[in-house]
Amino acid sequence: MSDLDLIPAGHTFTAQEITVFADSEHRTLDEAIAEADVLVSCPHAGARIPEELVPFLSPALTRRMQYDFTDVATDAIVREWARNDRRIVAVINPHPRLVRDPNRARPADIAADLTTAIERTRAAGPWQKVDLSGVDAIRPVTFSFFPILEVPTDDAERDRLVHTFVEVGERGLGVYERTRDDLTERFVAEKLRTGGRFTRLSFHDTMNTTTTSDGAVNVARAPEDRLPAVVALSNRGDTRGDERDPADPPTMDPERLRALADAHRAGFRVDRPDAVALNTPYLGSQEIRAAGARFRELAPQAAGAALTLDAVQAEFLREYLLGPAAVEELHRPGTDWIREDPAHVHDVAEACQRAWDLYRAL
Repeated sequence: MSDLDLIPAGHTFTAQEITVFADSEHRTLDEAIAEADVLVSCPHAGARIPEELVPFLSPALTRRMQYDFTDVATDAIVREWARNDRRIVAVINPHPRLVRDPNRARPADIAADLTTAIERTRAAGPWQKVDLSGVDAIRPVTFSFFPILEVPTDDAERDRLVHTFVEVGERGLGVYERTRDDLTERFVAEKLRTGGRFTRLSFHDTMNTTTTSDGAVNVARAPEDRLPAVVALSNRGDTRGDERDPADPPTMDPERLRALADAHRAGFRVDRPDAVALNTPYLGSQEIRAAGARFRELAPQAAGAALTLDAVQAEFLREYLLGPAAVEELHRPGTDWIREDPAHVHDVAEACQRAWDLYRAL
């Protein structure tokens, strides 16, 4: 566990540290918002673990396991994109989802939910499948059921763990959530004044294989859980983006989602149309659901201002974001993470910008 990547104890992130936009040396954030029409959020980009949590981590946790339980590839790509595209602003969560998942509804009682998750994990036993439905904002195990936390058997230690997670979370992911929501409202206020278009984009990645106990990320997911070759774009609708459930309306207009998919097929220069899919295998989670609900509240004002409001989730295939050399390394047993290829990061970021430029032109 000595090779884990840690955030020094006591560090509190600022909004400025986690907000990225082009030409920040010469432009203010307000100027960036005025020029941009997309706010990109990366809720799972953080990988470094706050040092305060080390006493509660499983001694078997490796750097590879640490990074695999995140969407860390999205960090470098979105930063590169945001630094070079004046039409977007990005906000990047500095904490790993281990602390708490901001793409889940914030629990009314974080301590109670974490306690329940720990109790279920303890009852299931190490490496055993456990149902964390309803309490998975903080997971004591990965999606491969690798134990991230050393679950305390002593009630006092469990209470200390819960308190530490709640307290530490406010220094990073809490800052992320507040910054994301503040930026959303600042964008809305600006665009209600000017009209046009504003899109919330929640940016993620998932690998089509999961991890074994020796660190090899090479266990194929079930076919129904696999991502397409490049990206799944989600608006809570069906596979065409149309309404799936009247109680769960699309967060992005279906026609615009289909146009965005076509723009991604062209921007990423795919060989097959199904490399970009809609709402498959994921419908989109809390970030776009919350944004969609907020935008529905604003619909009368937006109509009066000739403003289009949308929220969409992009779930990229991690293999695509990392590149073949990195994937080959991760398929082998190991304890370390890969080194990102700056040229590949630049190419993917450039494709993101190209896709959104094409979408704007449609």
